[in-house]
Amino acid sequence: MPTDGNRPLHVLIFGAALRQGSLNDRLAGLAQRAVERRGARVDRGSMQEFDCPSYDGDLENDGIPDPAKAFCRRLKAADAFMISAPEYNASMPGVLKNLIDWTSRIRPQPFNGKQCFLLSASPSMAGGNRGLWSLRIPLEHLGARVYPDMFSLAQAHEAFGEDGRLGNDVLQKRFDDTVGCFLDLVEAAMRYPGLKKQWVEFLGEKPNAATDRTEVNETEAA
Repeated sequence: MPTDGNRPLHVLIFGAALRQGSLNDRLAGLAQRAVERRGARVDRGSMQEFDCPSYDGDLENDGIPDPAKAFCRRLKAADAFMISAPEYNASMPGVLKNLIDWTSRIRPQPFNGKQCFLLSASPSMAGGNRGLWSLRIPLEHLGARVYPDMFSLAQAHEAFGEDGRLGNDVLQKRFDDTVGCFLDLVEAAMRYPGLKKQWVEFLGEKPNAATDRTEVNETEAA
């Protein structure tokens, strides 16, 4: 999958559960294999690497935590990112929201204009889909271009075969096709530069240095 000057796409992928060997970590691994089969390069992360102390304005005065700075650096280096997130009480994991909150305090914040794909895995019949809808809100607020089609794996504790792929061939094909369509979009966005995308955090509020955050994604300048 050549893009800019024959450079392969670079995708950051991680599971958003702290537990080792979680269902969402396994799904992130499945996504990694699907992306690599398309010729893209994967930066495989983990929630353990990005876990931060609870956001606190007083702590922020002492500096951004290293895990958030590392996440920001790796996100900026990537052309797109994919998160496989569990559902906790019909919402996203607190550790993931905390990471987003910390990372958003870095200026310029790295989510603006970045292509994103959301996945989830759950033993439930809903497959963690409600958690993904809640996750879209802060990411889209920060300017991420979240892919419309999300993938939620229901009854995930029984879904994987011994080879690590999905036991249902039809579902595996749907997964591969959806990931492939997302990568096609990422490649198209890189090949065909668009207008600068301005991100305004508090649209319509009166100018105030304490709240103003208006940033332009220079990488998408025509």
